[in-house]
Amino acid sequence: MPYSVPWSSRHKKVTGGLPFSLSNSFAEPLSNKELIERSLARDDQNIVDEYHNHSLEYTPNGGSLDVREEIANLYGSKITADNIVVFAGGQVALQTAAIALLNKNDHAIVFTPGYQSVQVAPLHAGCQITKIRIYPENRWQIKPDEVEAAIQENTKYIVINEPYNPAGTLMNHETQQRLKEIAEKNDLYFMSDEAYRLLEHDKKDRLPAMADFYQKGISACTFSKPWGGCGITIGWLAFQEMSIKEKLFDVQYFGTACPSRASELQTMMALRSSDDILERNIKIIHHNLSLLDQFFEDYSDLFEWERPNAGAIAYVKFKGPLTTEELGAELAKEGISIKPAYVFSDGIEDYDDYFRIGFGESIMPKALEALRKFVEKHKNSWLA
Repeated sequence: MPYSVPWSSRHKKVTGGLPFSLSNSFAEPLSNKELIERSLARDDQNIVDEYHNHSLEYTPNGGSLDVREEIANLYGSKITADNIVVFAGGQVALQTAAIALLNKNDHAIVFTPGYQSVQVAPLHAGCQITKIRIYPENRWQIKPDEVEAAIQENTKYIVINEPYNPAGTLMNHETQQRLKEIAEKNDLYFMSDEAYRLLEHDKKDRLPAMADFYQKGISACTFSKPWGGCGITIGWLAFQEMSIKEKLFDVQYFGTACPSRASELQTMMALRSSDDILERNIKIIHHNLSLLDQFFEDYSDLFEWERPNAGAIAYVKFKGPLTTEELGAELAKEGISIKPAYVFSDGIEDYDDYFRIGFGESIMPKALEALRKFVEKHKNSWLA
């Protein structure tokens, strides 16, 4: 497996532990106390008792039956517990799928800028990749014609991230349908990182999960984003084609073979309160979006964005005299963290003026106010 330096490692060296975070990408974090209280409020004493008394023996590879049943409820009738494989986090799922389904003679299509794990997982499998660039002028949308033109005789795999990280935008239904048709025509596996699915700002924009939508589709998800369960450390793959399951198990055996039972039980607690948790998190997101709307209106001469419609993140263009690597370093001196362009598009110079912000937490307004004070202090010199 080729070694890849994490693009975010530079960022973490500069911004680790700062008091004002605009770089977090998750929704409002859950607490274990909250999970237990919600479980008791709905008279689910059994799961609380099991959480306090569960065995520390190994769980089954791919996750216990009960947690896979709960996860399968997020999908349509074609996805049952047998169509779910659970991992110790979403990134592990992306890596495992690529290694299980690809080899050095294969070709995959990925998109940039984007989350590094999504872009490089096929490289870790040793195969060739084509990176297709997407652009803010097109609202960060994938162009199906470009995907079709990139397909080679040995293409086996397409990887997308929708809702899209870092911009928080979402492809339309017509684009998803066209991409499915291209994948079907060429008999391709279609991996869809759906970490922010269920956090659409308007439910009518929600796309079908790829695992439901396409026979060779694979949906990857993580508990850290919509539900704010970062420390639960649970991710999964959902798929229709059962022939891939044994391959996933074989690769998983050499990684994190099984999740912890405590994490599985916390996942079930949260999923059984999913509607309430997601409603709470969407309210926080809508509130913070309104604050960002005002911020970008007030400083339109320095910043612009494609307003997100899903998730808790946005990709922002800085129109001042600094690259966002330089801007991030200056902000860090004031205790404020952002994610500069190099975290998502290493080596693409004309994205140097972009940075990602996160707005999924109830404490985000304090970070935004700190950013406002920083901008007020520097705006005259930036615009001179």
